[in-house]
Amino acid sequence: MSRPERVVENLNRALHAHLAADPRLYLLGEDVEDPYGGAFKVTKGLSTVYGERVIGTPLSEGGIVGVAGGLALAGDKALVEIMFGDFAALAFDQLLNFASKSVSMYGRPVPMHLVVRCPSGGGRGYGPTHSQSLQKHFVGIPGLALYEMSPFHDNHDVLGRMLGAGSPGVFFEDKVLYTHRMAAAGVVDELFRFDFLDQAGEFARIYADDPGELDCLLIGAGGMTDRALTAMRELLLVDEIAVQLVVPSRLYPFDVEPVLPLAAKAGVVCVVEESTAGGTWGAEVAAVLHTRLWETLRRPVRLVHSADSIIPTATHLEREVLVGAATIRAAVKSELASRRERSLT
Repeated sequence: MSRPERVVENLNRALHAHLAADPRLYLLGEDVEDPYGGAFKVTKGLSTVYGERVIGTPLSEGGIVGVAGGLALAGDKALVEIMFGDFAALAFDQLLNFASKSVSMYGRPVPMHLVVRCPSGGGRGYGPTHSQSLQKHFVGIPGLALYEMSPFHDNHDVLGRMLGAGSPGVFFEDKVLYTHRMAAAGVVDELFRFDFLDQAGEFARIYADDPGELDCLLIGAGGMTDRALTAMRELLLVDEIAVQLVVPSRLYPFDVEPVLPLAAKAGVVCVVEESTAGGTWGAEVAAVLHTRLWETLRRPVRLVHSADSIIPTATHLEREVLVGAATIRAAVKSELASRRERSLT
């Protein structure tokens, strides 16, 4: 029996398939052409097969996204690779003031088939300016959708959904995930299983043994899955606490409906993310859950973040800053202990 493909292979195969299926689709980015094939080899082989539709660009993120936005405005489709997601800040104006507004500011709907891919996150020792998770800075922009790569969501389906939406989107790809393997056939590992909460398959749910057992619900995007699963394993085997994890494909706009039954059943919810605190995606999720489940939740939604710090290059210092499995485990135990104390008063 063959092993599931790696996440980077799944993403590369998805890009090949979409470029093959649509002659109007272009891919732009720095060093995306062969033989280099992108900084993380996601675009390997594309320029050899699809020639002039895979375009290596100068070092100008604003220029790259601007050209891609122009292609989309003219009726073509465009995928952009930002070499490191940190540099999407240089394209922020093109996303905020051009692409996201173009779908509606001309007095009639104008489709914008544009996806900006952002390799993100720490854990690889790349230092303060190449390791950030900037999702929170793009939350709440009208007309701009945010997605995040995960080992549970096939990248062909996700990119197809984004390109077909007719509005621009940003796709965050945790760099550490590239070398991991896709989950398949409902199996994560020897302990955990997964299924989907919705028919569209946007919300993966990971659980151990019995999906009916639930003391606390974790909500976290794709890049957090390994750390969340490590915490869940220790919570179950050491602390006898049953935790389930929901991994959404689309971060924003966040569709809370599929999550409500699980959140209501658990009564205790933690949202985990690698970004620093303050105006985050997790805060948006918490606000929506509080509004819908005010009388049901037993505790305020707990937000779990990285430390309020830049990200060091040194591995041992980076580990102290980024949210880890121990942080998640401690947060869950703290919330459940607080719930028990409150129930006794």
